[in-house]
Amino acid sequence: MKIVVIGAGAWGTAMAISATVHPAGHAVTLWARDAQQLADMRAARCNARYLPDIALPSPLVLAGSDVAALAAAADLVIVATPMAALRAMLVQLRGCPVPVAWLCKGFEAAADPGSFGLMAHEVRAQAAPDLIAGVLSGPSFALEVARGQPTALVAASAHQRVRDALVHAFHSPSVRVYANDDIVGVEVGGAVKNVLSIATGLCDGLHLGLNARAALITRGLAEMTRLGLALGARADTFMGLSGLGDLVLTATGDLSRNRRVGLLLAQGQTLPQAVASLGHVAEGVYSARTVVQRARHLGVDMPISEAVVALLDGRMQPADAVAALMERGPKGEGA
Repeated sequence: MKIVVIGAGAWGTAMAISATVHPAGHAVTLWARDAQQLADMRAARCNARYLPDIALPSPLVLAGSDVAALAAAADLVIVATPMAALRAMLVQLRGCPVPVAWLCKGFEAAADPGSFGLMAHEVRAQAAPDLIAGVLSGPSFALEVARGQPTALVAASAHQRVRDALVHAFHSPSVRVYANDDIVGVEVGGAVKNVLSIATGLCDGLHLGLNARAALITRGLAEMTRLGLALGARADTFMGLSGLGDLVLTATGDLSRNRRVGLLLAQGQTLPQAVASLGHVAEGVYSARTVVQRARHLGVDMPISEAVVALLDGRMQPADAVAALMERGPKGEGA
């Protein structure tokens, strides 16, 4: 199977490595936008910026040539750009005859203050409606995937051909890939869990205890589910890998960049300082406002996400955000 991975960040590199060492012997090409990064990767046979301690397998091809030409010669295209770059990349892939899947998690920024951001599959419908596409998501840190540590992912698409291609490409002794046709639920889970993990990082940074963390995760899952159902997702999706699984990992794992943002804010750093210290994209910082905008448009109550946005915007201090949540009036658990 010929696979092209577009985007040489941590996640794109990790998935390219995973596909290259697959027992099926896939022919994998990793495309890098930055010419200097590409040259450095070719020279060192590692991605020094994102995965410095992981050697690139010798069969993995590194490229910086025309994306459309690479995609046309492939059997599967994986888009590993941040959400902000997805639309432009999908435009370049218009007319691609093979399955396309993206790895990014979040909502696209709203085009204007009065509108709301779109999920990735909604962006695809506008930017490249001819593509047969889907998403590969789930609880996964790039470093662990690159190391070959056990991981479970979900391949979501309305198209059986896309789901089958993703399973064939990545299901292996170290990676299990489960198919799901609820792309809305999978994408909502991937977007909202990043926002909630900032809240749990804040909770841990303020030393509020494990009880508080468990409450945030549980009530956060309820928020995620409410938004997903309002957008047409299935409830059971949020009890799976892209819902509960990804939320627990990102909210508690030390490799979580979004959780790290919350920890740093709790320590008194400003948002620019926290983001700059990461060296990587923390999607929750960029998608928090778009998640809340979409929820407001639908009339969905998401108090934890609202508190995160107030914190990121500087309208609340860390302790005030926690107090605002704890002072909410009593209500039934199912509400």
